[in-house]
Amino acid sequence: MFELKPISPDGIEQALEKAHHYRLLNEPGEAESICLDVLEVDPNNQQALATMLLACTDRFAKGHTASVQKAKEILPRLTDNYQRIYFAGLIRERQAKARLAQGGPGAGYDAYEMLREAMNYFEQAEAIRPAGNDDAILRWNACVRIITRNQLSSRATDGSEPYLE
Repeated sequence: MFELKPISPDGIEQALEKAHHYRLLNEPGEAESICLDVLEVDPNNQQALATMLLACTDRFAKGHTASVQKAKEILPRLTDNYQRIYFAGLIRERQAKARLAQGGPGAGYDAYEMLREAMNYFEQAEAIRPAGNDDAILRWNACVRIITRNQLSSRATDGSEPYLE
């Protein structure tokens, strides 16, 4: 019915600034839309891909399960190995936070497992990080604090279930 209008290649930088601004305003849908417009003009624009991935993760807490799959689909399009690993960790960390906020049976165990996966990714990213970039360390520490603050632990490995009255 309607055909999208393309942005000009000269407008990419300004559009990406707007996408970042919309993320800061907690408007991930707007940020994602802008990134899609940029990617129509420049399909491999790494900043647009990273911003769109982050916008997808911004939606996890709101229960948008399709955003998890979308974020995972963006990962292989990132050309920098460090970013691919770092963002894989970020996806798992944000999934854990969303699961913890959702609550319900097993939420703490699920969140713990996701946070441990995130921490593994962050350790891999730390090993290959660019000089002066401590983002992976900061995220790893944040995961530890979430685990500690919420007293999270792994599921019992002996196959037993907790007794419920």
